[in-house]
Amino acid sequence: MRPPPPTAFFRSLCLLPPPPPASRLRPPIILPPPHRLPRTHPSRHLTTSTPWRSHPPQTSSRGPPSTETTQTDFGTMDVLGNTPPPTTAIDACLSDGFHLDNGVKIGGGSGCLLVGGEAFGWRPWEAGGDGGGGMVNKKGQWDAGDGAWGVLEVVWPKPDLLILGLGPHTLPISPQTRRFINSLGIRVDVQDTRNAAAQFNLLATERGVQEVAAALVPIGWREPKG
Repeated sequence: MRPPPPTAFFRSLCLLPPPPPASRLRPPIILPPPHRLPRTHPSRHLTTSTPWRSHPPQTSSRGPPSTETTQTDFGTMDVLGNTPPPTTAIDACLSDGFHLDNGVKIGGGSGCLLVGGEAFGWRPWEAGGDGGGGMVNKKGQWDAGDGAWGVLEVVWPKPDLLILGLGPHTLPISPQTRRFINSLGIRVDVQDTRNAAAQFNLLATERGVQEVAAALVPIGWREPKG
């Protein structure tokens, strides 16, 4: 059996020139490594300058009044602004008495009892629980006898709240005194006289003198020694 004839690819391989000898090969070209620059951080420049100082205004004028209608009128937000205060509101607390809004002056070292729009002179130490002219018991509690609340027993309608002003300082009241006032259907709020007077003025204006009463001791009252 005869072998197949050589293909065209085989004939092309036979016609290639022989490879050159190894001595005639060119050596490879080795390139030098690239020159790398060192990394440097960008420099920071801080600029300092003299701080700016504002000058005080030359005048206190704020310019012409604004005609805008969007400004808030705080006077219209006072809901009690047009409400007259009660005539028994406290104008001044003195060391030996009180001045009322209707011009009545209570002096002579007496306190005042404000009930139902009326003002009464009040000397609770004469009906004190210890019987010796004082109102502070051995436990440091403010204790007034039941006879000090005669007006509250007979008045009608009775107030909802009684504000007690106990002089220059606030003291706890005795359980007997609180129990007697609560038995009349009246709640009690205890403060020093200055704050009690301010609270009475506010609540009596807001709720009315029929709802709020006050019993105030002069700020100059002192517990007798011995």
